[in-house]
This record gives sequence, C-alpha cells and structure tokens, in this order.
Amino acid sequence: MKKIIVIISLVLILLNSNISSKTKEEIRAIFISYIDLHEYMNSKSENEIKNNIDSIIKNIKKIKANTIILQVRSETDAIYKSKNFPLSRHISKELKIDLLEYFIKQSHDNNLKIIAWVNPYRISTTDKIESIPENSPAKKFIGTDTIYIKNGIYWNPSKEETNNIILKGIDEVLEYKIDGILLDDYFYPDNEIDRKDYEIYIKSNKEISIQQYHLNVINNLIKRIYNKCKKRNIKFGISPDGNIENNYQKNFADVKEWMSKDGYIDFIMPQIYYGFYNSTKGYYKVLKEWESLLKNDNIDLLIALAFYKIGKEDNYAKDGIFEWIENNNIIMREILLSRNAKNYTGYALFRYDFIFNDNYINNFTKEELKYLKKIND
Repeated sequence: MKKIIVIISLVLILLNSNISSKTKEEIRAIFISYIDLHEYMNSKSENEIKNNIDSIIKNIKKIKANTIILQVRSETDAIYKSKNFPLSRHISKELKIDLLEYFIKQSHDNNLKIIAWVNPYRISTTDKIESIPENSPAKKFIGTDTIYIKNGIYWNPSKEETNNIILKGIDEVLEYKIDGILLDDYFYPDNEIDRKDYEIYIKSNKEISIQQYHLNVINNLIKRIYNKCKKRNIKFGISPDGNIENNYQKNFADVKEWMSKDGYIDFIMPQIYYGFYNSTKGYYKVLKEWESLLKNDNIDLLIALAFYKIGKEDNYAKDGIFEWIENNNIIMREILLSRNAKNYTGYALFRYDFIFNDNYINNFTKEELKYLKKIND
C-alpha cells in the first residue's frame, strides 16, 4: 500500500512541478558546518586547505548546487581574521590566508553564492571554563550572569553586552563579499538562563509570561541584525527548528511574527528533517504548516532537508522508522513537493560530509544523488 501511495504522490508532484511558475532561480544549497570544517581544515597545511576548499567547490558543482551555507561562527569564534573573536579551533592555527576570503573568491569564481552561517549564543559545547580561549570576548564575563553554564556555555540573551558582541560579529562578516547571513535554530538553551532578568523586568514593566519575554528578547536582536544587513543590501534569514511547537516552547523563535511582518527576515529556512511516514511529523503535513504561516509575500521560503538520515533508521519517526532504509528517492520527492509551496525559492541539504565523504555515505546516498541530478538538470 505504501508503494502505491508513493507512486501516485510522485506522479502528482511531477505534474505540479512541471506547471508551477518560477520567477527566481532556485537556490540549491549545501550546509558546511564546523564539523565538516574540522575534517578538512584542522591540522592541515595551507596548501592542503586550499586544495580541500577547491575540491569542496568542485563536488558541490557536480550535483548542480549553486550555494554554500558556510558556518563562519559556531562557538563565539571566527573562521576568518577577526578583531573580536579567536580563530576557530576547527581551523589550522598555522593558516596565513583568510579562510573566508579564499572560500568566497573561489566560490564566486565558480558561480556559487556564499551564505555566512552564524551560531549567535554558543560559547562552548562543554561546561569547562578552560575551553574558552584567552582572547575570547567571553573571558571577561566568567563569574557573571552574562554567561550561562549548563550543558555547554552560552551568552545570556537578555544582556545588552550579549547583543553588542553578536552585532559586532555581524558587522565583521558584512565586511566580506557574502551573499547572505543565516542564523540557525540555537537561541535559548533552556528556560532558566535569564530568569533573574525576567523577574527584574516584570517589576517595572507590564507583566508578561516568561515565554513572551524570551520571544521579545530574540525579536529585538533579529530586528537589529536585519537592519544591519539591509544597509549593506545583504539578504538575512533564519533556519529554525522544523517543529513549530519547539520554536515556541524551547528555542523561543517567534517564527509566526517573522513570517507575517516586515523588518525581521528576508527568508525562512525551516529544518523539515522528516520523512513522509513520520507518524507525528510527516513531511507533507509539516511543509503545509510552514506554508500557512507565510503571511508576508516579501519573505522567501527555503527548505532544509535531512541528507544525514539517508540509509539510517529514524528512531523518532515511529511508523516511519525504516523509511530512510526502504527508499532511495526521499530527498528528490521532498524537493519536488516543496517546489509547489508558496514563495518557495530553494532547498538546502544538511550537510556536506553526508553527501561527499566516503566515511559517511552509503549506497542509498549514491541513489539519492542520481535522482537529485535528474531533477536539477
């Protein structure tokens, strides 16, 4: 029965895809995370790093992609020469060239766009204070409530010092010839990080829930980043959790506000990392939920897709647990379906190593890539 449903839906998708109108070139992006960068940029010579970047670009072009989403800041650091942040621990310390500058030049020379991906609030993935580099801006806030230590180290979103540091980083990235800036879904690590600030706030302001307080805090930063990007005519977007409830209950990302009004974002890229048979979050259902939130026609919709799940069990999908090992064309079908969504302008595959690294890919990966090439030709 499932096979019949897949065949019927695929025919309908293809028919709809062929008649849907396109006014913009489709963005076909690949995420390159700090984990990927560590693989190809850490403890390598300058020539090795250049060769690896050249190979990355060549591989991305092979599958007809046209955009790189490059993580330039993952832990209050930088992959470029920064005045405000330490060099990323994932980059070779002996590197003399500016890595971001080289990445941009090589990408643009090969007709690829570069979107700079920033994780704004994370300082460290561990609780160890000694993991913070001496030249990190976080160092002087150790022992204060501007940083928060629990399952990692994070900036307190409520503090103006936090905003200033994040905005300085945005200013630095905007000095480069990038094509866009993207924030990921890591905003609040938990509900307690700024509870004292919230309690002080409601003493002298209108009483609101702590949830709304958190949403307001993030909204304030998003507006400020958007305004900086607008002055440089650079596109700004966010890639939130695909689970809309999580954005309001855990991450405090006000996606409904951002997608309905001007002044926040140019594009939204929900991480719809689900298969079609996921019992609670089936792909089609979630795509329609996101489409229904898009009330502002000035905002583009891109979809982040889970290439990392290919050929593996999906343990949280219940009835869809084996979907990714029973099918080899899921990504293709998700893209074809998404192309019919309101304001759709493209997709992004997470992440590079799961597409090109022999240590991560499998036979299903190769089949998915064949189908991907067909729909992109």
